Amino acid sequence: MTTATAVPATAPLDLWSPRLRAMTVGIVALVSLLAFEALAVGTAMPTVARSLDGLGLYALAFGGPFASGVVAMVVSGIWCDARGPRPAMWHGVAWFVAGLAVAGAASTMGTLVVGRVVQGFGSGLLSVALYVIVGQAYPEQLRRRVFAAFAAAWVVPSLVGPAVAGLIVEHLGWRWVFLAVPAIAVPAVLLVQPGLRALAARVPTRPPAGALARIGWACGAGASAALLHHGGQQRGVLTAGLIGAALIGLLVCVPRLLPAGFLRAARGLPTVIGLRGLASAAFVGAEVVIPLMLSRERGFSPTGAGLVLTVGALSWSVGSWIQGRIPAPRSAASLPRAGLACIAVGTAGVTLALLPGVPVAPAVLAWSVAGLGMGLLYPSLSVLTLELSAPAEQGRNSSALQLGDSLAAATVLALTGAVLAAGSSPGPASYASTLAVAAGCGLLGLVLAGRVVPRPAD
Repeated sequence: MTTATAVPATAPLDLWSPRLRAMTVGIVALVSLLAFEALAVGTAMPTVARSLDGLGLYALAFGGPFASGVVAMVVSGIWCDARGPRPAMWHGVAWFVAGLAVAGAASTMGTLVVGRVVQGFGSGLLSVALYVIVGQAYPEQLRRRVFAAFAAAWVVPSLVGPAVAGLIVEHLGWRWVFLAVPAIAVPAVLLVQPGLRALAARVPTRPPAGALARIGWACGAGASAALLHHGGQQRGVLTAGLIGAALIGLLVCVPRLLPAGFLRAARGLPTVIGLRGLASAAFVGAEVVIPLMLSRERGFSPTGAGLVLTVGALSWSVGSWIQGRIPAPRSAASLPRAGLACIAVGTAGVTLALLPGVPVAPAVLAWSVAGLGMGLLYPSLSVLTLELSAPAEQGRNSSALQLGDSLAAATVLALTGAVLAAGSSPGPASYASTLAVAAGCGLLGLVLAGRVVPRPAD
């Protein structure tokens, strides 16, 4: 279903026109902050755990915010559809900043985990609200460029975030990794506010029937995701038990949070959501293996392996830039097909690094192809989600898109961790099997890509 939005008929055709300039800067800055914090915390957390004597809660410091973020995505979707994106955005920033403040001031690891959970809840609220803002504030012909800007907003943090975080930890102390971000978050959200006021006012409505049940299922999915994350950190029989229980929980809860027909790849939105999850699983499944594979099999230093991942991040940005500037394709399936083909070929090509007689360069080139595919795919699926959503369903469907993405990534990370830990030491067979699964996800998505186009009667 393609519907009109609140954008005026005379909407400008440039992201940097006077009416949209401040909003564009604000929302891209917020995405950059979410990206920086997600990447910087991983660098700082070992020091945090040692400082607070909290190694026992180390995994929970990552699993907790992920679980609260899952719940917040569902809450934000319901809230945006009933009240518009402004309340969810403001509350998202408030929770995000409050969580950072609690974590930065924590004197115990338990307090820091509480702060991380609050921060994760704010991130979930904010991420969905930003998608709804794009749907309501930007004309359809600009949305691919907005989502390309979102992708670019992740590139700089991915390149410099860990290094900057390391410098902050060494010279200012780990607390400033948390405490410095609010100084930018608040001005960024203030830039967005005037543009939101200019949108057509939405009459507040009551949440739809079943909203409370959806939040309950989201709590179940969040708890299962946290258990999955925890299980992936364990070893032996315990790993299989925890991951099995978590997967059962996800299979029970997640279908109730995603569009009907998701599991059978029904045409239209269900397939759009499914393709996003498959792409995320493929890329993350390969990304987590590459540094370990290159260091163990090819003798790469951590810096050298990290630079290979950087190649993928840069090509992702290039792909996003390309899809934002090419003319609209005849078929909505064209960009998803191209992106998934690149992901399947690229992740499969990374296995060339396992062949001793083959230089590493072809595998690096293959990884850049996978990144290019993600850049072509992600923004196009985000745009399709908004196009296939009625205005009163943009929050729910944006929430579903990000839920599928996050949960697919969490699942493949846990399963990959279990595969790599199954033997006494990971070897070529382990790496090849995980890369084969990644390529298989991309190939399955390629087969299903034509189903993003709804039937005329849908």
